[in-house]
Amino acid sequence: MLRLDRLVNVLGGYGARLCCAPASREVELRSVVVHDPTDTRPATGDVFLSVGVDSAAEAVRLARSARAAALLVRGSPPLDEHALAEARDGGIAVLLVEPEVSWSQLFGVVYGLVLEGRETEAGRGPTDLFAFADMLAAEVGSAVTIEDQMSRVLAYSGLQQSADPARLETILGRRVPDAMRRLFERKGVFAHLATSDEPLFVGPSPAHGIRGRMVVAVRAGRELLGSIWVECEHPLSDERRIVLGDGARAVALHLLRSRVSADLERQVESDLVIRLLEGTADAPAVVSRLGLPRGRFRVIALQAHIAEERHAAVLLAFERATTGFGWSRPGRSALFGNTLYTLLPCDSDVTPARDWLAAIVNVLPRRVTVSAGVGGAAGPTELPASRQEADESLALRAARPGGALAVVYDESWDEILLQRLRAAASSGRAPARGPVAELTRHDAEHGTRHIATLRAWLESQGDLAVAAGRLGVHPNTVRYRLRRMAEITDLRLDLPEKRLAMIIALAVVQERQP
Repeated sequence: MLRLDRLVNVLGGYGARLCCAPASREVELRSVVVHDPTDTRPATGDVFLSVGVDSAAEAVRLARSARAAALLVRGSPPLDEHALAEARDGGIAVLLVEPEVSWSQLFGVVYGLVLEGRETEAGRGPTDLFAFADMLAAEVGSAVTIEDQMSRVLAYSGLQQSADPARLETILGRRVPDAMRRLFERKGVFAHLATSDEPLFVGPSPAHGIRGRMVVAVRAGRELLGSIWVECEHPLSDERRIVLGDGARAVALHLLRSRVSADLERQVESDLVIRLLEGTADAPAVVSRLGLPRGRFRVIALQAHIAEERHAAVLLAFERATTGFGWSRPGRSALFGNTLYTLLPCDSDVTPARDWLAAIVNVLPRRVTVSAGVGGAAGPTELPASRQEADESLALRAARPGGALAVVYDESWDEILLQRLRAAASSGRAPARGPVAELTRHDAEHGTRHIATLRAWLESQGDLAVAAGRLGVHPNTVRYRLRRMAEITDLRLDLPEKRLAMIIALAVVQERQP
């Protein structure tokens, strides 16, 4: 537990001096509050940082309203004696910090000291959110659960004696059950969390095993990071609502701090992966820097969404794909636009890629829709080609709603080739003249079925009986149509290269005739 004496000693190395300490220097400090002139909500904390406050007297007044035990003021000595008298009367220790020391430095030091100084009876440190949940539960007098924005449990207090069935099910499953989520959606809980920082009481629901909840959003700026839930049968008192609000701000700082540390590692990994996907002369060296084994890889392109929301789910997938130390993960990932790309050691056997995708889907919420494409096996210098194949496989998967989770290039290269040809045709690179184009126009103008007949004959490799069976006509009808087509355009069906060209031209036609 951080005590005032240690805070004074550490900040002394940053040019801070203790101007008054009316209370014992053994006072315990558990929280930090930073003055924000744009925030009208009441804020409380043991250590008050008077950022942007013009006078010591005003800083003391604000610190007293925040019920702070210590106040940091930046400026030059001496401090106003009247302000010091007010501080002594309020039992506030005042530390004067030299103007050369920035508030950002002070905040980093103070918050780090307070956070690292906490510890629960179980011996858990405060960087573990479980410790903070224990502390908050003790202050509000009831069980606490901390969840992320996807309703997954991040931490919970150790007090379980009075837990209702819904809380126990949430903790055991590490996420809010679907039935409870639907209940909260009907009650407007998630809509409230998205727009308001005020605590909300959710009434009991015996049918769902819920006695009652108080919930508050955990937010950084406009971004919703998660929520804190307090089990209670009645709304909390005003005093405990303030404690809950302060707790939400503390959890937001904790999550941002954890995110910064993890994001630095993710950014380095992402930059290296993107270099490989775009092509680089030192590809083998980059692969080595990523800690990947020598050999061949497959690029996996993954997209995820929840209903119409296209960003939150893929961010969550990226977080899951990059969670853990490098050596504990088989692949390396990067988020590019709305697509997650992963390099996976994988040769001719595509099973590892399927297993990796299944593992990602398994840790995502059930309501997340995932689609993926898997490129062909490639060496380090060939990864841009595998990335293109993964993108095209993903596009093919998007055109197959309700199909398999992933399209694998090795298994669908023929469809992808036709997809490329169709893309070329749509950009105006398909011939506007020739047998297929001329027969298409003739069908449109005269209602004939020459294109369908030509396709059936080519696909049956010139077998009149098979072609007639596909068309549902007599073989003589096929012969007659072929003669009529030869009068309209120069078919030259006796030449293999002409037949191949017509097969390709027919394959890229978007709207096939019956």
